[in-house]
Amino acid sequence: MGALLEQVQVVGELLLRMKDCIIIFQKNAELGKVKTRLADSIGDQAAYDAYQRLVKYTHRITSQSPAQKLLFFSSFVEQDLAQYPTTDYRFELQSGDDLGEKMRNAFDQLFKEKFNRILVIGTDCAEITSELISEAFNKLNTHEVVIGPAHDGGYYLLGMQKFIPGLFEGIPWSTDEVSSLTMNYLDSNFISYALLPKLSDVDYEEDWDRFKDKI
Repeated sequence: MGALLEQVQVVGELLLRMKDCIIIFQKNAELGKVKTRLADSIGDQAAYDAYQRLVKYTHRITSQSPAQKLLFFSSFVEQDLAQYPTTDYRFELQSGDDLGEKMRNAFDQLFKEKFNRILVIGTDCAEITSELISEAFNKLNTHEVVIGPAHDGGYYLLGMQKFIPGLFEGIPWSTDEVSSLTMNYLDSNFISYALLPKLSDVDYEEDWDRFKDKI
């Protein structure tokens, strides 16, 4: 019993020393350039306002995690950063030609900085919770990858406990095949992964109507 207790204590200490990171991929909020599919039905200004609410919701949720937050802007690092939490935040610029390359470069950078468990999320999911983020990190204790699949065929969260560049190759981004092809790659390469509940992104008016009074 004493030996078992000692093993549990050692594991607990290792977990406490682990460096966790949440990458937040965020488009710079510019009128007419965010939530364009939503704007087709509700207009540019209303879509811009919706996007701002989604961004604030995302940061409210991630701020509840003790993990380091890396906010990667799409086009430029904003000068006014006062709206973001002041603790555990860093600000970076996405680099790469497409979404896959941008995510790959971000993961590569942070694994080189010796983070142990890394998640990436966007700012489109009004159903993500702090509990789901904690669950994702926990799943990375026993799996190499964790995926939060979205109803549209993409994913709202991807996490890794080691750098797997193949996850970002040969994927037709912004299609309904993203999550299925990602899982096919993991299966064919015998890489262990866990799934979170399937959630919805906010892309269209019916999505926004479902969630606008909840965030």
